[in-house]
Amino acid sequence: MTVQKRTTKAPPRKRKSTAPKAKRTTKPPAKKRTTKPPAKKRTSTAPKAKRTTKAPAKKRKSVAPKPKAKPKTTARKSKPPVRAKSVEAPPAKKAAKAKSALHTRICDMFGIEYPIIQTGMGWVSGARLTSATSQAGGLGILAAATMTFRELEETIAKVKDRTDKPFGVNMRADQSDVMKRVDLLIREKIKVASFAQAPGERVIKTLKDAGVLTMPTIGARRHAEKVQAWGVDAVIAQGQEGGGHTGQIPTSILIPDVSAAVDIPVVGAGGFRDGRGLVAALALGGEGIAMGTRFLLTQDSQVPDHVKQIYVDTKANGTVVTKAVDGHPQRVIRTLLIEQLEKANMLTRFPRAALNALSLMKVTGTSLPELLEEGIAMKQSQELTWAQLAMAANAPMLTKASMVDGKVEAGILPTGQITGVIDEIPTVAELLERIMAEARDTLERLGA
Repeated sequence: MTVQKRTTKAPPRKRKSTAPKAKRTTKPPAKKRTTKPPAKKRTSTAPKAKRTTKAPAKKRKSVAPKPKAKPKTTARKSKPPVRAKSVEAPPAKKAAKAKSALHTRICDMFGIEYPIIQTGMGWVSGARLTSATSQAGGLGILAAATMTFRELEETIAKVKDRTDKPFGVNMRADQSDVMKRVDLLIREKIKVASFAQAPGERVIKTLKDAGVLTMPTIGARRHAEKVQAWGVDAVIAQGQEGGGHTGQIPTSILIPDVSAAVDIPVVGAGGFRDGRGLVAALALGGEGIAMGTRFLLTQDSQVPDHVKQIYVDTKANGTVVTKAVDGHPQRVIRTLLIEQLEKANMLTRFPRAALNALSLMKVTGTSLPELLEEGIAMKQSQELTWAQLAMAANAPMLTKASMVDGKVEAGILPTGQITGVIDEIPTVAELLERIMAEARDTLERLGA
């Protein structure tokens, strides 16, 4: 009985064994595990981790090449200097642009390095200041109007002993011996002849035919147009801010007006002292700047130190434009003498003017007939009244009293308005280097 039970129990085991076999048979045919699409799914799930691990491996491979590419990276590191150079190249280009912007027509025309001119100031622009300016890269101009012919010859020789650079000579076109002086400039091969007033056509032609450049100072557009028609090579356009005899038009208005009217180079004057002013003049249409007061206040100027200190101490509103000196508008430092002259009438002014005229004759070696001839020429060329003509000798002699003799109480102090913002006295070389450095910095700041 028990055996039957075991046999009966055995078949169920077989069924159980057959059933599993069927399951096994079903499973083996489903060699899906061999093809394992699901397995791929399973492996895909498992490999995902592997792929993630492989992905980093790829990244490692990508990292691995980098060590291999270290030479490349080193090459790239070697390129950064090139890139650094390329980064530094724009400033170099800017510097090149700055250099070209600051190298104007007058640089080539006058043979100078910087577009900066030192004006011919009577009793101030002697051999020392003129040669220092030219030697430093600008154009120095010798003031000959207050010299005798013999003094002019000697001073030209002194300038040539101190520098081999080009320089100019400032003259008065109405002097009785002007043609004799013109011949001297031609003989000495002077580069530029400048004039406080417009020279005549004869003077311009004589100089031009000999290769001497002419450059008068003007204060209005019509004056520039007139002298250009006569054949001058350049003009100095001096605005109202300028020192000494000056006009009524501000520099910022005069320069663009004149530069638009003529084809010759226009040099701005009046209110300039630094590199920012130089850039401003170029922006207004000028080809450079001419300065008087700024050069007067240098160590190379022969003006007495105590007189220079008065200029430095003067405020921006400490100057005045007056006709009381010689009948022409002239900017000077306001002093007690100026106030006295402005209050005086013609009767009280005339005796002083007569004495100054006699003194001027002695200083310049001019005879009485020559003085009268000059006076008539001045009256005609400048359209002066007899009263103004009588006072004409005041300006040069009153200027000499202060600039040469140092007698401030007895003389006048011609100045530009810029004196109110000048507070130190450098050498000419230091001044020009600083102006050019400031001009380059200004152009870079403006992105030029």
